[in-house]
Amino acid sequence: MDTPKPPVIYSADPVVIARPADSKVSKNRIAIAMSIAVISDLLGFFVSFAPPLEWALDFVTAFLLFLVLGRQWLILPGLIAEAIPGVAIFPAWILVVASIAVWGHIKPVRPKV
Repeated sequence: MDTPKPPVIYSADPVVIARPADSKVSKNRIAIAMSIAVISDLLGFFVSFAPPLEWALDFVTAFLLFLVLGRQWLILPGLIAEAIPGVAIFPAWILVVASIAVWGHIKPVRPKV
């Protein structure tokens, strides 16, 4: 018997699609994703002299994180941040995985009735 999922409510406030309680990312997947992010940020420091190599590394990292963490649209801002020159010196991938580990999806705002 399937449990009913909570409805997604759209409002004028910026809201991200709700995540059902049973689809939480496991600690093992977070650990794998964090290791991918650390390796990518370390390699990104050394390939920063060659933008095509850096772009390839960022696309591969985003793809691997998408595979490990599932449909996480929070990965997209990390990819955008890595594409901006000068911002790539910050550990963007580590911050993306840490934010997913701490917050996950942003829960929808329920209107007050």
